[in-house]
Amino acid sequence: MDWLNLLWCFLLISFFGWLFSCLYYWVSEKKFYNKGFLTLPFCPTYGFSALVCYLAFHSLSEDLYIVVVGSGLLLSLITVSAGFLGTKILGCKPWDYSGMKFNIGSYLTFPFALMLGAGGAFSVKLLIPLIEMVVSHIPFLVSMIIALSLLVLVLADYVLSFVTIFRLKSRLKKLKENLGLLGDDVSEEEITELEQNYNRIFTDSILRKRMASAFPELQHGEYVRQLTNTLEEIKADNMKEYTAVYENEEERPFASGLCFEKLFALFLIGSFIGTCIETVYALIVEGHFECRVGVVYGPFIPVYGGGACLLTLTLYKLYKLSDTLVFIIAAAIGAFFEYICSWGQETFLGTVSWDYSDMPLNIGGRTCLLYSLFWGFLGLVWLRYIYPFVSRQIEKIPKKQGSIVLSFLVAFMVVNAVMTVSAVYRWNQRVSGEPAPGRFAAFLDETFDDERMEFLFPHMRDSESLDELKGDKGATPDSARKETAEKQHE
Repeated sequence: MDWLNLLWCFLLISFFGWLFSCLYYWVSEKKFYNKGFLTLPFCPTYGFSALVCYLAFHSLSEDLYIVVVGSGLLLSLITVSAGFLGTKILGCKPWDYSGMKFNIGSYLTFPFALMLGAGGAFSVKLLIPLIEMVVSHIPFLVSMIIALSLLVLVLADYVLSFVTIFRLKSRLKKLKENLGLLGDDVSEEEITELEQNYNRIFTDSILRKRMASAFPELQHGEYVRQLTNTLEEIKADNMKEYTAVYENEEERPFASGLCFEKLFALFLIGSFIGTCIETVYALIVEGHFECRVGVVYGPFIPVYGGGACLLTLTLYKLYKLSDTLVFIIAAAIGAFFEYICSWGQETFLGTVSWDYSDMPLNIGGRTCLLYSLFWGFLGLVWLRYIYPFVSRQIEKIPKKQGSIVLSFLVAFMVVNAVMTVSAVYRWNQRVSGEPAPGRFAAFLDETFDDERMEFLFPHMRDSESLDELKGDKGATPDSARKETAEKQHE
């Protein structure tokens, strides 16, 4: 076989090998991967291995047993050598069989060695002779130009891929050295910047991004592992100032860390604080006492409780940020949460509890700049002062008693939420003149009549009366609701 046919066999089998790898990962992981070292659709290891087997055993092709065993041994040696070199170059294993039985240095397994032997024999006896027969029909000059052009592209791809890997490892090493210069008092901003630089290393170049996609373990190599471990150690040291760390599970107090128990307790506390804020606001701004709650049982406004939980989850590990950044983040989160709550209430219950349409810079009347600034202030105070104090007090509760009380409160708030939604829904039905459809509705009519509902939710109105309230600035929510009901009765 002449050199041109050998080159074509190398190129075509390299392409078939790449195609086989892509199909394998597409079937096993339901996702397309270019798992090759090169960007082009070639896996030269397949082409090189097939040619080596052909050159070594084509003269013995009549003895199938020798071809299979010899190809298996030869390709196993090539596979282990390629895996070892790939690990040294990439900094991670290009393939890993350590989780399988009968592995050889995690680069090869006995079943895979048998497959290599069968594949080598298939290449020697069938595939390469078939390729030689097909390419022999191509004019020599055309065949040579195409084959050499493809070879040049493959070689250029190799050069770019090696340069990409070496530059990637160099940048990771430099980032690790910069990390080693940081002291124990590193700020959250510096940690965030380091993490962004780390992520940017794998994403700011198409070649590096593709390489990281082909070899996910590349992002967990030696330098990267040390880098991420150091970042986690710094974060853990920082959090010791904010949250207690316990070595044994028995030492952990009730609701330790940011768990469901603590979040639910924060929800209740935030809901109660919200009621206090709204009550004081009504006394100062409107000059009279007004019941402002969000549920039918107890002094709770769930919007504030949900906001407290959301702010805690979002800002929990960002407490070292500057007050300005905390304020801005809390303002954005609070405004978004308030908008979602207003939209959800109107969409699912047909009612509206607040409307900022007459305020400047509002968004659909559901939130506005002024109240987003209010959320920012609340978030800052919550993160800096209220949450640390409240968290410590919650953790002082005895475990057994705390679990019992918490279970009762969870059940109570679930019932409270169901009764609130039912009472509001039935209130709207009554306003529309619909009779009680059953015993439960009759119970709601008796327990939560119009007078009581107007006392509990003085600013709640059905969404249909919203335009009427906007048109008549002097109308109160209650009068608008009554006028709407009278029109519907007529």
